[in-house]
Amino acid sequence: MTEPTTTRRPRRMAREPKPEAVSAPPAAKPQSKAALVEDLLQRSGGASLDNLCQATGWLPHTCRAFLTGLRKKGRALERSKREDGVNIYRMVQLQVAA
Repeated sequence: MTEPTTTRRPRRMAREPKPEAVSAPPAAKPQSKAALVEDLLQRSGGASLDNLCQATGWLPHTCRAFLTGLRKKGRALERSKREDGVNIYRMVQLQVAA
């Protein structure tokens, strides 16, 4: 019969620790879709629903729901209709009375 060993094997880590590399500047953070929509709405010409859908990849009902969410957060949005019948959404700056 063999005798049981009293020494234990060293624990094996699930992942090997990453060596400390020279810190490179962080990559540019990708812009969120919400920030992209707000940028489009702040343009002087505003944005149509089609512009918002193409920029984000969202369906029209999702874009409209996002606009509703902006209104509920207190952002002032203006909707106007162009001559060709397309609705244009624009973010309006609220003027604070002094």
